[in-house]
Formats: sequence, C-alpha cells, structure tokens
Amino acid sequence: MTDLGKIKPAHRQRGAFVYIRQSTPTQVEHNRESTERQYALADRAVELGWPREQVTVVDEDLGLSGSSTDKRSGFARLIAAVAMRLVGIVLGLEVSRLARNNADWYHLLDLCAMTDTLIGDADGLYHPAWFNDRLLLGLKGTMSEAELHIIRARLEGGIRNKAARGELRRGLPTGFIWGEEDGEVLLHPDEAVRQAIRCVFERFAELGSARRVWLWLRCEGLSFPAQYNYGTEIRWGAPTYTAIHGILTNPVYAGAYVYGKSRHERVLDEEGKIKQRSRKLPQSQWAVLIHEHHEGYIDRATYEANQARLGTNIRPRAHEPGGAVREGAALLQGIATCGHCGRKLRTQYPGRNARPGYYCAGKNIVNGRGIHCLNIGGVQIDQAVADSLLEALKPAAFEATLHATQQLESDHDAALGQWRLAVERARYEAQRAERRYRAVDPENRLVARGLEAEWELRLSELEQAQAELARKSQLRPRTLSLEDYQRIRALGADLKRVWASPTTTDRDKKELLRTLLEEVIITVQRDEWRAHLTLRWTGGMITEIDVHLPRLNPARIRTDEDTVELVRRLAAHYPDGVIAGILNRQGRKTVRGERFSANQVGSLRRYRDIAHFQPPAEPPEGELVTIAGAADILQVAPSTIHRWLAEGLIAGEQVTSGAPWRIRITDELRARFVDEAPDGYVAMLEATLLLGVSRQTVLQRVKRGELDAIHVIRGRRKGIRIRMIDDQPDLFTQPS
Repeated sequence: MTDLGKIKPAHRQRGAFVYIRQSTPTQVEHNRESTERQYALADRAVELGWPREQVTVVDEDLGLSGSSTDKRSGFARLIAAVAMRLVGIVLGLEVSRLARNNADWYHLLDLCAMTDTLIGDADGLYHPAWFNDRLLLGLKGTMSEAELHIIRARLEGGIRNKAARGELRRGLPTGFIWGEEDGEVLLHPDEAVRQAIRCVFERFAELGSARRVWLWLRCEGLSFPAQYNYGTEIRWGAPTYTAIHGILTNPVYAGAYVYGKSRHERVLDEEGKIKQRSRKLPQSQWAVLIHEHHEGYIDRATYEANQARLGTNIRPRAHEPGGAVREGAALLQGIATCGHCGRKLRTQYPGRNARPGYYCAGKNIVNGRGIHCLNIGGVQIDQAVADSLLEALKPAAFEATLHATQQLESDHDAALGQWRLAVERARYEAQRAERRYRAVDPENRLVARGLEAEWELRLSELEQAQAELARKSQLRPRTLSLEDYQRIRALGADLKRVWASPTTTDRDKKELLRTLLEEVIITVQRDEWRAHLTLRWTGGMITEIDVHLPRLNPARIRTDEDTVELVRRLAAHYPDGVIAGILNRQGRKTVRGERFSANQVGSLRRYRDIAHFQPPAEPPEGELVTIAGAADILQVAPSTIHRWLAEGLIAGEQVTSGAPWRIRITDELRARFVDEAPDGYVAMLEATLLLGVSRQTVLQRVKRGELDAIHVIRGRRKGIRIRMIDDQPDLFTQPS
C-alpha cells in the first residue's frame, strides 16, 4: 500500500475495521489461502500505525454472497460504525469482498466521504472524498459487479446448454435413478418402489381424485417410499397427500425431462427489504421440456388426461361446470347449469329430511327483494336423469357389472402385492441385521448389544408384516365360478336394482354419471309447473326431457292459529331470533315441516301484521335480566339462580313454556345475597338438625315466608343460610 500521507492522526485515533468475506461455505472450507490473506490484513493495520486493540475484524459474513446486504450482519455493523465516526480506515482484500452491488458500494463510499474514513485494499489507500480516488473506487465497484454478472452468465449458460440436451443431473423424484451415460434416467431397481408408484397411477385411473388415492392407501395401511435428498436411502412411511399429488402432476413420471419450471424473483416486503421468492411457471414457459426422454411409468397421453382430470377436481370458476365428486345426494353436483343465465347451479339440502336441491347464485330484483334466478328441488330432476342414464346403459349392463366385479378383485390383488413386497423387504432387513450382528466381535458387547437390539426389532417388524399379509389374504374375494357369472348376468340385466341398492353410494352414482354426461341444463317454467332438462352426453349427443313439478296446495300453506297466537304474545317481549328458539324448543314446525328461523318468524309476523318487538321507553321498577345477567349482578353461578328458581326461593317471569326465564333485580333480591351471614343465620344442615325436619320442609317454610333465607357468596362456606329465632312455631301448627 502506498500514499501513507493520507493517514492523519485523526484517522489513527479511530478504529481500523478489517472486513472478511467468502461467497459460499465451500470456499470457506476449501479456499483457505484467500481467507488467511484476509485475516492477515489485521497485521497490516498495525503496520500502518493502529494499535492492536483498535483493530476490529468483521468476519460474520463468511459464506454469504456479496450481491446484496440481505443477511449480511457484518456489513451492516461496518456501515453503522462508519456512520458514527468510529472508523478511521476500512481494509479489505479487494473491492469485491466488501460488495458486489453498486448500490451497497456507493452507499459505503458516501458515508466514508462524509465521515473522513479511508478505504484500503491490496493496491493502495483511497480517500472517497477525493475525486480521483472516488473515480478509481467507482470503476473498481463497477468491474466487481460486472465480474459477478459474467461469472453467473457463464455458469447459467453452461447449465442451460446441458439441460437443453437433457444431460444436466439434478434431483430426480422418487422412483428414478441416474444411469452411467450422460442424461440416462432409469427406473428405480427396487421392485417395491416401482410397484408403489404404479399403484398410484392405477388407482387414480379408477378413482379419479388424488385425495381418494391417498385415502385408499391409508385405508389399506400401505407404506409409501420417499427420498428427501438425491442419493439418500429410500424411506418407507405413511403416504401423504402432497406426495401423491406430486407424483400425479410431475411430468418426469411420463418420461419427460424438465428444467426451469419455476423462476426466482426479487421483491420488496412490507418492511422495504429485498426478498427472493420462487414462482411456478405454466408449461408453455418452461425453459426445457423434452418428451420421451426416458422410460416412464405412464405415457404422455395418460399424463395429459390426468392433468385435465385433476383440473376439473378443483373448485370451478363462474360459468364453468366441474368440481370433485363429493358425498352428497345431489346427483348433478358440479354438472348442472342454469338455463336462464348459464351459471353453474349450486347444491343445497334444506329441511330436516335434507333432500337435495339446486339453485342459481344469480338473483333478480322482484318487489324490491333479491330472488334466486332458479331454485328447485332435486328429487324429480335427479330421478329423470338417472332413468335416462340407465336406459342408455341397458345394452352394456352385464359387461359393466362384470367389469366392476373384476375391478374389485384387481384392487385387492394390488394391495396384496404391496404387502408381499413389504414382507420381502422386512425379511431382507432382518437378514441384513443378522449378518451385521454375526460379523461383530462377540467380546465387543457395546456394539453387539446395539446390533442385537436392531436384529430383534427387524424380526418383530417381519413378524408384523407376515401377520398383516395373512390377514389381508383371508379377506381376498373368492374367484367367481360359473354359477356366480350366471347370477351376475341376471343382476346386470336389471341395472336399476343395482343402482337403487344401498351398497351403491352417491359418489359411485355420480362417478358413473360423469363418465357419460358432461352437462345438464335446467330451465324451470313455473307458470306451466314443469322443468325442461337438456342432457349433453359425452360425444356431443343431446337429449331433452320435460319433468312435471308438483303443484302446491294453497290451502295447506298456512300456519296454525295456535302458533300464530303464541308468536303474537312473544313478539311483545322478544326479538325474532329468540322467538324462533322458543318455538323450536316447544317442538313446533313450519308449514313445510322445518325448524323455525329468525327470517321465517319475521315473515310470519309481517304477513299476520304482528308488531315488531320494541323495548319499553320507561322500564318498570327493577331491572329485568336473563339468568346469566342475574348471576353476574348477584355474583353467583347461573346454576345457583336456576336452583333458587326451581325451589321457589325467588320469582321469575316466563311468557310461555320454552321461553327464557327473566329475573327482576330489586333491592330486596340484592339484600338476600351477602358476603357474610349475620348473627342468627345457620347453614341448611344445622337448620334441619335444630328443627328436626328434612331439607325440603325447610325450603317449603322459606317459600311460605315462615323462615328467612339468604345466600352467602364469599368465603369457604358459601351457600344458603336460614335464620333461626327462639320462638319458632310448631311445624305441625297451621299459621293464622
């Protein structure tokens, strides 16, 4: 370093900071020479005149990139010290060690220029406040940033060229390994792993949902392979939905080589800090996509069909039919469309019987109120569509039934095959543990005991796997005989009986329906009491059906007068929601056999010209509160208020049976709840002993006013107290 005349006594009075950085942990571990050269700058600071105790080494940023200040706490500490005029000189091996970003570099230069701080590197000393030195430092910063860009461009260019040929070796999903040739991808040599992956695609072809495949694996109790890092051992554990969905959506399983499915972006967070995030790109923007690159578990056409099927399982957007099949009884869930506005119809299950219905989310304004564009029950609609479907399936009824039976056997055989492989894998692990135990020196008991315990564990796992395989084998459906085929043929001829069987679930019906029907358009004509259905079959065929709707009897749509009179009395005391709760507790129903709601009570009031509840302008003497409110005011539990009401010790108001109790809080009632019992008051047990009567008799006398009672709310002995006086009347003497 030259130009020692730039160093002034004021600089030596402040500290010397030596900044040390390597870009990656690998460089810190292997490039030891560069790290030692940077640490040697501390000795150089002593040679320049700084005492050893004033030299500070900043090495917190070892292993961090200098492209930004993100996570570089050492650089942030250096900037803070420079701004506080605590630094006389900043030493670094070269400019790139301090920063490879011009924004960070010039920020440091500006602070050094304002605080009269020098910068030194292997080439010399610089004063950022001097024009020539600042110009030279600026050029070095620009070259450092350009160098980083060139290095990154070279690396990324080589990576992209190699990826374009399908030879870049990156992490492969579970079920694949890299071969010896460039870009060679092979199926995993473990048969159990391959069979587990194939089982996922086979079950998805049958079930049509990633979640249902996951549930099937969990129901069968099958383990699933996972490989968290490339090159590590396969680990078997419980299957997860994420793993199943990842297998179904990964094009590598279809024999494709993919690179650049995501892109890293730099954004500002809420605090103004620069963050990096990864954004997934659509398939059209992938950097590299090579089809038929290697042998896959499925072909390209199957993969694309699976993606289309998965896409229909998500919640559809407006005016788009679809959605995953669910357990509800609505047969047309997801494929029904409004014939008036074209929106996808939604399903509902109103009433106690929860019969399916369909309604359109669009609303029309009628008499100032929003009315659904379409709202119709689904019983007649579903029955008409089901009849059309069964009529279309008559020619293939036997083949469909026979295929379903064979599919049941195939499903069980697939699960059984997985368990056989699990037993084989457990047997291998037990044999390997045995070999390791027998190979160890018997005198080395520390190691032998551990290997012996592992051997016993593997043997236990083998025994469990064999027991589970035996249990699964007993559950296998038996092979169909000639008589079975004849009975199935007779059953297949009557497909309606199979459709109506209790063992045929709603999900099964909807799965079958969706294989043949793409959309059902429903148009309701209320004035003619009919619904017009347009069935659009797979392949483009159109079928139109007219369904007659039941006519409502106006004479039956009328609430009984007893309920109306009760609502009239309750409306003077309670709002609609409370009235609905009272009616439901009394077991009353609407004219359609449903439970009352606040909206239904409000509609009934308005129709019968019953006034809405209005709180009185001048409340009567004493506050009228609920049981919970009384318990809060009197500082007791609500159960105490309930007990006093039941025993008749306090009065309550109730408009009708099922209506909430209301307690009027008066000074007299407040006086009966005290912190301490006055003299002359005893506990209930002592009162019964003194009077020689039962507890119920004492309570009856309190109700008649012959005895005074209070309730103690504080202390360890809380509860009721009875006032005892000397001249107690005879219990068997009638009061005058």
